Amino acid sequence: MSTHAPQAAQAVTLPTTLDEAVAALAALPTAVPVAGGTDLMTAVNSGQLRPAALVGLGRISEIRGWQYQDGHALLGAGLTHARMGRPDFAALIPALAAAARAAGPPHIRNAGTLGGNIATAAPTGDALPVLAALEATLIIAGPGGARREIPVSHLLAGVELLRAGELIGYVRVPLLHAPQVFLKATGRTGPGRAVASVALVLDPARRGVRCAVGAIAPMPLRPLEAEHWVAQLIDWDNNRAIVPEALTAFGEYVAAACIPDPAPAEDGSVPQLPPAVLHLRRTVAALARRALGRALT
Repeated sequence: MSTHAPQAAQAVTLPTTLDEAVAALAALPTAVPVAGGTDLMTAVNSGQLRPAALVGLGRISEIRGWQYQDGHALLGAGLTHARMGRPDFAALIPALAAAARAAGPPHIRNAGTLGGNIATAAPTGDALPVLAALEATLIIAGPGGARREIPVSHLLAGVELLRAGELIGYVRVPLLHAPQVFLKATGRTGPGRAVASVALVLDPARRGVRCAVGAIAPMPLRPLEAEHWVAQLIDWDNNRAIVPEALTAFGEYVAAACIPDPAPAEDGSVPQLPPAVLHLRRTVAALARRALGRALT
């Protein structure tokens, strides 16, 4: 760690359109884009990052709202957590609104943005498991007005990366018009960083359940086998009824899939998980069980 004060940025550009921002990044290859700055400024203040230039995204009005598009919501990457937490947005995508309200204290929610949460890709990002469960896609803006679309899961997993001069412009989310739940456990009371989080959404049209577990791995985890198994137990034609025992079994299935037992040792014995890991597994199981129970209520 350096004991020197972080150097100030040499240049600050404040574009008013997405294409202007992309052009600024192309003209300044060492520039760092900044929206809310909640993660960036932490890195700057700690001396971990010394950007030579900044491209501010706060004046780009086109990415600060949302619109309807072919059964989807097209969300601007500049949407703040505070804006997503409001009732009108909660009626649109309830789980994402719940995650936004849990993102931290008011000053963080007022500044932090959806695009920043994705680009930073911190494991504890509250929006990330929700976007994974919703199977959202990203619309990436590139040089010359180019646009390309990739699954959010591909970016978070490192399957596809942002190229030089590209920015996350929008997030396309399917509107399922069905129950959605986001729950998280923190190490202390009140808003804080998640120890574990679970996003769960129902997809009645496909008679499916989608679940994503956040904070316990570098990227959100999808327990696909558990999703498929529990979807077959739900009576979709009878108020989405399910036997109570299935809720408990689902929670354990999700937790075991995301935090598996250790591989057997060479002598055939099976090592035990450390107590802290067992506690984390129980936490994930409880969150998954409660999330499914609330979604089906």
